[in-house]
Amino acid sequence: MSWIPFKIGQPRKQIVSKTVERDFEREYEKLQKLEEQTKKLHKDMKKSTEADLAMSKAAVKISGDLLSNPLCEQDQAFLESMNALDTAMKRMDAFNQEKVNQIQKTVIDPLKKYSSVFPSLNMAVKRREQALQDYKRLQSKVEKYEEKEKTGPIMVKLHQAREELKPVREDFEAKNKQLLDEMPKFYNSRIDYFQPSFEALIRAQVAYFTEMHNIFTELTDQIDQGGLTDEQRKQENEAKLNELRALSIVADD
Repeated sequence: MSWIPFKIGQPRKQIVSKTVERDFEREYEKLQKLEEQTKKLHKDMKKSTEADLAMSKAAVKISGDLLSNPLCEQDQAFLESMNALDTAMKRMDAFNQEKVNQIQKTVIDPLKKYSSVFPSLNMAVKRREQALQDYKRLQSKVEKYEEKEKTGPIMVKLHQAREELKPVREDFEAKNKQLLDEMPKFYNSRIDYFQPSFEALIRAQVAYFTEMHNIFTELTDQIDQGGLTDEQRKQENEAKLNELRALSIVADD
């Protein structure tokens, strides 16, 4: 949600300098972008881990389906290969679950907690804006009495208006100063906050893919006993497919 100041009649006296207002708008805009990016990253990280889990669960399902293939009952070598594949897929799924749990704790949860701070920040900005409008309204009221003829009743009203203005002005100045001091600090703190999370993400990915390399290297050693190259396997499969095509039951009319 973008910051849009309220529109009211402007007092003659400049309440906030253009420089201060530009500084405020610039700092708040940076925080709005940070909020948007944090929410997007949180959403994308959740989608990524969900896709990771779906992938490894699907792989386990496929290896299980292959194990139930009738061919496994007839061919011992094929059964052994499918058992090796099934074991590898289950190990992959277990390590993947461990990786996702780690990312949830070290990246996704911290992103969610960080995002939860922004509503309070946005409310503080709204309170500052409301205080500014009250300040402008009462300043205009003071100026209106200052322009009138200095009669007794007018001087009483002017005094009352000035007394009413004083705490409102102080309230706005305090809110304005606090936000101008703390918004840059909050924005600059993002690096210290997120760096451990991103380092943990890298470590989790490195650990996972190291295990995957070990699992699939071991699987290759178990099932690749023939020592055939990919090209040789392709030629072998093509030759077998041609034999199938030559059968009368699959021949073209």
